[in-house]
Amino acid sequence: MIMKGKKGIVLGVANQRSIAWGITQSLLNQGADVAVACLNEKNRITLEKMLVDHPEVPIYECDVTKPETIESTFAALEEKYGQIDFMVHCLAFADKNDLDGGFINTTLDGFNLANDISAYSLVSLTKAARPLMKEGGSIVALSYLGAEKIVTNYNVMGVAKAALECSVRYLANDVGPEGIRVNAVSAGPIKTLAARGISNFSRMLKVQEKLSPLRKANTIEEVGDAAMFLCSDLSRGMTAEIMYVDAGFNTIGVGPTDAYDVD
Repeated sequence: MIMKGKKGIVLGVANQRSIAWGITQSLLNQGADVAVACLNEKNRITLEKMLVDHPEVPIYECDVTKPETIESTFAALEEKYGQIDFMVHCLAFADKNDLDGGFINTTLDGFNLANDISAYSLVSLTKAARPLMKEGGSIVALSYLGAEKIVTNYNVMGVAKAALECSVRYLANDVGPEGIRVNAVSAGPIKTLAARGISNFSRMLKVQEKLSPLRKANTIEEVGDAAMFLCSDLSRGMTAEIMYVDAGFNTIGVGPTDAYDVD
């Protein structure tokens, strides 16, 4: 088990469909000591049921819009583990009204909200995790193709993910001398709680299934294994990278012509 002896935290586990849950399972399967962070008490109850076979996994409540909860979470981690080896950031949020129609209609409040929770939180969490990574470590964030290319209706989340990916690179440069690596996984569309807020998401999923080189959508297990790899020593030479796990969809210019209704 390649993560045996490694300790860390996954932030953003909402339910069994969460990509964060796929990552948590992969880390546990490979022997890691994993803590998870949720938003509130309601979320905690859900996680307790999901982790019934893993009573050793601590659950912390962490709302990244409240700095005091970040501080308390990492204080609890230090008390439990002494130090950590990895942190996985699976946090993103935007007002549902900003995920339909034109990006040009995004409000300032909506713009700030999406970027605060989806991008700046990586900065604040990395700052909190840094002192606990006393022997180096790995920080992994979760992104999507909308950070790089236009994805209809993804709108302000695309801008926030672009900020996240840029933050990955600058953070990697800041903490690299301490042996801490920062990377991101850019996952394909998956039916998660967050994804359901994007207008016409089901059609986006069908597009990937028709056009991607693997002709399929991704699973949380596939993304989970990739993130686990980035947390492990097997990826020790990688930092400041965005690794795509999207069945190759990001490489497509024009896919199979029979997938298009152009007649």
